[in-house]
Amino acid sequence: MSFDMPIAVQPDFTVLYEDDAVLAVDKAAPLLTHPTGDKNEPTLWHGVRELLAYELACGGQVSLVNRLDRETSGITLIAKTAVAARELGRAMQQRLMHKEYLAVVQGLPLWSSACCAEPILRMEDVAPTRIHVRQCCHPDGRPCRTEFEVLRRVPARGHLPAMSLIRCVPHTGRMHQIRVHLAYLGHPIIGDKIYGGNEQNYLDFIETGWTPQLAERLFIERHALHAAVLSFPLGDSVIKVNSPMPDDMRLLLEQ
Repeated sequence: MSFDMPIAVQPDFTVLYEDDAVLAVDKAAPLLTHPTGDKNEPTLWHGVRELLAYELACGGQVSLVNRLDRETSGITLIAKTAVAARELGRAMQQRLMHKEYLAVVQGLPLWSSACCAEPILRMEDVAPTRIHVRQCCHPDGRPCRTEFEVLRRVPARGHLPAMSLIRCVPHTGRMHQIRVHLAYLGHPIIGDKIYGGNEQNYLDFIETGWTPQLAERLFIERHALHAAVLSFPLGDSVIKVNSPMPDDMRLLLEQ
């Protein structure tokens, strides 16, 4: 299959864990998890199907259990059988999966840990926005909760602003939940084109792609959010998968 390459997609991924029932991989950004709309570009789904071609030929399947945003890197879980897909689907519904993310955010929080339980809904339902997918905190939204812990604070350096490394533990799975809650707390994720404080960054990126002007405003090509830990029950076991912080986020903190 030939693909269009509208942006600098990194189609590769790394296998972190595999057994007869499941596959856990480390997805790069900005790789789409699954084909969407009329976009003709590589996705994680295409790559996993190629990797599991033998299993598919023998009656297996590829079921994406969790789906990360294009610009979020990290652990994605795939069920290889119908039985595993049903079991993991139930585990998600019953909130038996534990997820941890790493985020590099703007500023130096005054708190060491925090919990945000603000409901979330689509912003265009309550306020004007030029971005259809944008979410916001609002009393009429769906309940959700995220816990945060500051792991590291980095003062401003040269052209870079002060920033912090945050451990994020979502207890629900709303759209853009971590990004919305961090922005609500006053510390949006570095590089976030939607919630970073200026909607124009997203609109400019859609129109022109990544430019030196956007680099001056955002500092990193994608939002600095990484799915670092995932544990889930399967059969009689609880499986835990870890993914190290990617180089672009590490360099952001260390350069």
